[in-house]
Amino acid sequence: MLKRIRRGVDGAIAPRAGTSRGGQPLSHNRAPAPDLAPWIARLYATVVDVPDGYRLESGLFNDVSVIRIQLRGDWTAQTADGTLQLGRAALVFGPHSHLMPVTVTGSFTSIGVQLRPGAGHALQGLNAGDVIDRIVPAEAFGLRAEAAMEALAATRSPEQALDVLEGMIRRIIAQSGGQLPDPISARFEALSFTDPGASVAEFAQSCGISSRQLERLIRRDFGLPPKQVLRRARALDMASHLRGVADEAEAEEIALRYYDQSHLTREFTALFGMSPRQFVEAPSPLLTLALESRQSRRLEAMERLAPGEPRPWQ
Repeated sequence: MLKRIRRGVDGAIAPRAGTSRGGQPLSHNRAPAPDLAPWIARLYATVVDVPDGYRLESGLFNDVSVIRIQLRGDWTAQTADGTLQLGRAALVFGPHSHLMPVTVTGSFTSIGVQLRPGAGHALQGLNAGDVIDRIVPAEAFGLRAEAAMEALAATRSPEQALDVLEGMIRRIIAQSGGQLPDPISARFEALSFTDPGASVAEFAQSCGISSRQLERLIRRDFGLPPKQVLRRARALDMASHLRGVADEAEAEEIALRYYDQSHLTREFTALFGMSPRQFVEAPSPLLTLALESRQSRRLEAMERLAPGEPRPWQ
């Protein structure tokens, strides 16, 4: 069984937030302040030290747009627009339809905020469908890149950095008029957390809109059609389980979302570019950090975990 395979761990990296019980890297991540919760899904600060010249090969797979302020490290990313070479920068990473290969050379510091579906459109007219598998300047969300990097570089701790970043987001919300994301998108995000095998047609009916209207809305706010959003959610939950950053009490339920092993292998390979077995054996610390943050957000949204409470994998 997959759960019996030793999960790959890259012993060269030293995340300052520590590791899980299984040795997987963790970031400092938390829920936003209550006044920001309609627009912000989660904040994180990742500080990782590696030997000089060390090159880390990994990937990213996010279900929401993420503002990433990268203060250290030289990065490359395989995007829909080709290979990007990145250094110190403030960027918006769109949501992903599949694993985005990423490399980083040297120690790195990344501070960021995960946006709720529809927040980009509500505040800046930024549609997720326009940035799926892409990376664009942070100014697309109204963030002044140089000012943001200078302010965050002056902070003395991850939590102080997140407090400063929240202040920046508050100013953007105020300047943009504070329009809220569509509540149907919030309901669909909750569905992706709790029941990603649900009927899209029945969900649309429960919202009082047509399936076509729902598809337009979800493409705009999530970047993919509704069925693909749920398919992605199933795969991300399974990946979190395989990396040891999920609640083990859910293991059977997550597995039963797939008809059989061949169904799991086919779906997982299509999205991650490797079989579940290969995924389990290969270290992928950047991806693990993103998966752990998403699972924390998911369990808190489902009210199975209180904000600040120790997570099942810690």
